[in-house]
Amino acid sequence: MKVPDSILRQAKDVSLPVTVRIGKSGVTDALIVELDGQLSSRTLVKAKVNRGLFERNDLKKVWSHLAQETMSQVIFARGNVAVFWKN
Repeated sequence: MKVPDSILRQAKDVSLPVTVRIGKSGVTDALIVELDGQLSSRTLVKAKVNRGLFERNDLKKVWSHLAQETMSQVIFARGNVAVFWKN
């Protein structure tokens, strides 16, 4: 699916606030419900993982798992931050 340029620009904008934080509990059912709920009311949702929680190589798996569970797409991911979009 092609992502509109306007959505891509918004996702890369540093002023987009982080609205989902993944803390020491990790990826839980409550986190997935929260992310899905926010995606229902917002175009983009920015999520951030606390440093040291996951290995750098595992972050891609975390983002893809969250996207799959919420039926969304990871539009932009850098380090411990990712932006999700539900079309």
